[in-house]
Amino acid sequence: MAGLAAAFGSGAMTNPISDIEKSDVILITGSNTTENHPVLSTYIKRVASFTDTKLIVVDPRRIPITRFATIWMRQTLGTDVAWINGMMHIIIKEGLYDREYVEFRTEGFEELRATVEQYTPERVEKITGIPKDQLVEAAHLYAQANAASIFYAMGITQHITGTDNVKSLANLAMLCGNVGIEGGGVNPLRGQNNVQGACDMGGLPNVYTGYQKIDDPSVRNRMEKAWGVEKLPDKVGATVTGMMQMAHSGDLKALYIIGENPMVSDPDLNHAEDAIKNLDFLVVQDIFLTETARMANVVLPSAAFAEKDGTFTNTERKVQRVRRAVKPPGDAREDWKIISDLADKMGYPMRYGNARDIMREIAEVTPSYHGITYDRIEVDGIYWPCLSMDHPGTPRLHEEQFSRGLGLFHAVEYIPPDELPDSEYPLYLTTGRILYHYHTGTMTMKSEGLNALAPECFVEISQEDALYYKIKDNDMLNVASRRGSIKARAKISSQAQKGAIFIPFHYAEAAANRLTNAALDPVAKIPEYKVCAVRIEKI
Repeated sequence: MAGLAAAFGSGAMTNPISDIEKSDVILITGSNTTENHPVLSTYIKRVASFTDTKLIVVDPRRIPITRFATIWMRQTLGTDVAWINGMMHIIIKEGLYDREYVEFRTEGFEELRATVEQYTPERVEKITGIPKDQLVEAAHLYAQANAASIFYAMGITQHITGTDNVKSLANLAMLCGNVGIEGGGVNPLRGQNNVQGACDMGGLPNVYTGYQKIDDPSVRNRMEKAWGVEKLPDKVGATVTGMMQMAHSGDLKALYIIGENPMVSDPDLNHAEDAIKNLDFLVVQDIFLTETARMANVVLPSAAFAEKDGTFTNTERKVQRVRRAVKPPGDAREDWKIISDLADKMGYPMRYGNARDIMREIAEVTPSYHGITYDRIEVDGIYWPCLSMDHPGTPRLHEEQFSRGLGLFHAVEYIPPDELPDSEYPLYLTTGRILYHYHTGTMTMKSEGLNALAPECFVEISQEDALYYKIKDNDMLNVASRRGSIKARAKISSQAQKGAIFIPFHYAEAAANRLTNAALDPVAKIPEYKVCAVRIEKI
């Protein structure tokens, strides 16, 4: 994974959004783009409608973006490595890959070739349900493009094989010479507005800002000097999912949650609720009294985005200014002020005059942000890495070489999901978002208009399954997994795949994550939100 993280910017888009207009072929997988990234999707819809750009969509649901696709491949849930390996099998066998790029800019090709050799179109069809002729057509279309881009989101990452899925997409892009070129790239679409910035600022258990490893003594020494402290920890901390396990077992006694609502967003919510109840002390810092905040011993009211100054780093690595438009209501305060005052009371003076002072420190200690200042982003943002004050920023990564030198192919085998349907739980469940609500609904469900458009949870089910189970539209259903059950209304839809239902996870009163599986990707430690086994019955 180290090689992949180095090569692909630790989960960042390799190319700017504007490069969409320069792609000959766009491959979207694991992203309900029009509903989850509606602004970015307008670029894709426009080029697919009014130019010669071809669109390939791979998704088990007939999501709205499929209307613009040249090819839509409907795979069985959790089989992404198989179809990606299948495309590479065809591309290599027919000599369609970029030989020069592979020879001079990558390593590990022979191991990849040996692995994907087993993934014939016939075998991939048996695993994924994708017709072999359609797979061949998609492989030809992608490989023969002068510039092809890949866009993916949590439909790729939220699996026990999420890391493998991303590695496989990286393999496909490098195989055809599509990394480091205009209109190409491997582009993860971030789930929230400043997720990229949070990761960049060290919001991960194994790095400081700019993905500097905490177990690197030189990095640790530099941070100790910058912050005026001795002996910063040299051990990797706990992940979010790891913290919940530790709370459940009693190894973690206190938790401080900022801007997160795990009582709706965590998998296996019954387990998560038990974990939080097992804490001795819970602090929640948020803009509203969320389901999690209601369980807290202390709630710290914080300012919303329009009530504070600072920066956001968006999905394309662009660092942008955010300016205060209104004053925070009541006792709400900027997050950095709350944290600074708390550090002060705990014996470490963390005194900044304003957000600009914090940005100066970020630039000092973060190599990829060295050249980014408020003055330079006054009018427009800058793409990191921006290594000095005279550096223009980097809209496109890896144009000359990868961060590790050569791009590393990973030979990845297909592994089935952790939980598959059986006689007791015969249907697949996948979860996701809808256009009208955002994440756990903390903000959007305060809007009467949005609540009128999407008032309650639903179970999206195919016409075939509805007939089999004698279900009609709006029937109330009980949906159960091995972890819990919820009640929600049936929505018979042509979007649904036979044998699989979809439930949006926004609604606390019918929380889809009471059903989902907490099995983790062994590397990224992300839960398998996108696949589990359920049964349904009409109430």
